[in-house]
Amino acid sequence: MMQSSTLPFRRLYATMPGLAVVARDASTPRAVRLRRLRKGYKTPDEITPTNQATYDRLKSKGRLGPQGNTKPLKEWVAEVNERRSRLRGVRHVTQTDGTQLAEVVGQKVYLPNIIFRLVRNTTPPGKPYNPFEATFRVPLSITKTDIRSYLLAVYGVKTTYIRTDVYRAPLERFQTGGFRPKKNRTYKRAVVGLVEPFYYPLRLEDMSPADRSKREEWLEKMFAIKQTEYQRKYELLRMTRTNPGQSPTWKWRGPLIANRAQILKMVGERRAKREGLIASQVQQWREKRVLGEKITIPKKSKPAQAEQAEQSAPPS
Repeated sequence: MMQSSTLPFRRLYATMPGLAVVARDASTPRAVRLRRLRKGYKTPDEITPTNQATYDRLKSKGRLGPQGNTKPLKEWVAEVNERRSRLRGVRHVTQTDGTQLAEVVGQKVYLPNIIFRLVRNTTPPGKPYNPFEATFRVPLSITKTDIRSYLLAVYGVKTTYIRTDVYRAPLERFQTGGFRPKKNRTYKRAVVGLVEPFYYPLRLEDMSPADRSKREEWLEKMFAIKQTEYQRKYELLRMTRTNPGQSPTWKWRGPLIANRAQILKMVGERRAKREGLIASQVQQWREKRVLGEKITIPKKSKPAQAEQAEQSAPPS
């Protein structure tokens, strides 16, 4: 699922590239960002308001270092960032010969039947994509420890932090009364901090026209998306028209008659066509008037049946 990059990047907050720092700030929970705006914090980019408040609190209590020797703000923040950058989900076990062995934290699960769906990170407009973060949709019963263990044991992906939230499906009303959540709509989202950067493939909207067409051709060749959709619609239409359980008086009326929206669309298209013909004819007459040409209106020819009736009619 994820390939390790050859670049020597580590998930260290103090040494992250500039874009990753901006992306980290953008990925801060919404409640935290609103609280910062409400309180009007104005601190440097490398020092968060939470760090500033914690530093002031510890400094007032004299807990930053030995008595009379307090640490500077930047030095204290660097130590905090170093602690935050530690890997989680791994523990070191000392063997009998004295060597240490890295071991995945959590209970081993053989043949797991859970599905992790990798989705694109939420990136605000104008902000860079955060390559040190990945977003998954996981089952509701999965915990943070399970996520760390699963990613490390199955894919070898090392994580630093995990934020989870649950999206509750909207309620739908019963015909007999009462409410219930819609099926298969509730899910849990897990935002995972990565040690090594991972860049999600570009969206079709972000590609150039040539790359986009090449991508669509590859998708159609590998997965036959358009053909599958056409086959599905064809099968639904065939089942609808040949369903033996239908009433004997049931009659297929076609999409333009059975659907009110299609009827209104058809009426609008015909009206636009008539207005276009009238506007083009008026434009031609205006051009002829400017040039001084004579405007002639051709007589409407009678149908062949009307001409035959006039010829066969006796003289009065």
